[in-house]
Amino acid sequence: MQNSSVNTTAPYPCIGHIHLKVADLDRAIAFYSDLLGFPVTQQYGHRAAFLGAGGYHHHIGLNTWESAGSTPPPKGHTGLYHSAFLYPDRESLAQVLKRVVQAGVPIDGAADHGVSEAIYFRDPDGNGVEIYRDKPQTEWPRTKAGDLAMINEPLDLDAVLAEAA
Repeated sequence: MQNSSVNTTAPYPCIGHIHLKVADLDRAIAFYSDLLGFPVTQQYGHRAAFLGAGGYHHHIGLNTWESAGSTPPPKGHTGLYHSAFLYPDRESLAQVLKRVVQAGVPIDGAADHGVSEAIYFRDPDGNGVEIYRDKPQTEWPRTKAGDLAMINEPLDLDAVLAEAA
């Protein structure tokens, strides 16, 4: 992944990282590092780990402080809907999708939103995950007034996978 460090000079807030409670740290590290491509930057035994891309200290925190061996929250409760990970281009997205499919992770859905192409699934702890790439802004659908006109159309996963190097 390209360097996606947090821009601390921007005049607006941005998301710096997510921190997840997980049941099994090694399993979570394998998912977020091996499949999604975030290398471990620091690990504290079997209790916590931090993963980052592009040399950034961490985009993802994982811990078992209150959750070792636990189960996901039941459906119908509040909590994280999904975390989304932006890849720099369609080929990078295809490479990650290929690893996810080869690992046997069930795909929950895939959509062309007009502005992006997104694929949805769950991590080993049941947390929703979105991997996506943005389309060039010149391709974003707009109304006659120039406002965004996002869509929710099916995404051809075979076409995306065909771009995996």
